[in-house]
This record gives sequence, structure tokens and C-alpha cells, in this order.
Amino acid sequence: MFVTANYAVQLATVIPAKLNGTANEIHILEQTPHSLFWDFDALGYLFMGLAMLMALPVFEKRGFQKWVRISFLANAVVTPFIALVYFYPVYSESLLFLGFPWGITAPLAMLMLAISFKKKAFSRNISIS
Repeated sequence: MFVTANYAVQLATVIPAKLNGTANEIHILEQTPHSLFWDFDALGYLFMGLAMLMALPVFEKRGFQKWVRISFLANAVVTPFIALVYFYPVYSESLLFLGFPWGITAPLAMLMLAISFKKKAFSRNISIS
């Protein structure tokens, strides 16, 4: 919800305003370090990491589900680094490198989950379009 709200505001309001030269009118809506929408972004991804941690028991410890479980765990483990990057008192581009592993683990976890769903659908002869 947090990330969706943030992206909707950035894509539908902030970017068009910048393109039209009226960005000063909506400056408060811009996502800049330590702004309201920066925090929305952070909360969304932190809750995603927490959700992946809470979902671990759903996956078996064998077969392909084991790999989904490992990818979810990996994402949950690096989530505190994302929290540090977002909430450290002083913004630094070099600090962003702490979050680099999350840029791998989050998409990997989502990909593994999608593959798991696809495998389950094929094993039940369900058509996915």
C-alpha cells in the first residue's frame, strides 16, 4: 500500500508537474531523502521484508520450495540494511551500496515465488494465461 501510494503520486502528479514546469506547486509531494514519500517507500519495502520472513513456514524445506524459502530468508536478512539506508540521519550515495544486496534478493524472491506458482499450476494442469 505504501509503495503503491508513493508510485502513484510520483508518476501521476510529480513527474507531470516537473514536465510542465509547475513542480514548485507540488514540491511537498516529491520523493527526496527523508521526505514523507521517502518514508512511504521505506515502509513499503521494510514491510515486504517482514512479510517474507513471516511467510517462511509456508514453504517446505525440500524441493523447489526450499529455494523459494531460501530466497525469502535472504531478502529478510538484508532488509535491515535497507532500513539503515532509508533512515540513517544523513543521506549519502555511498550508503546506498549497503542496500545493493537487497536489489538482488527482492527481485529474486519474487521471481522464485512466481516460478513456484507456475510449477504448482502445471502440476495441477491449470491453465495460466
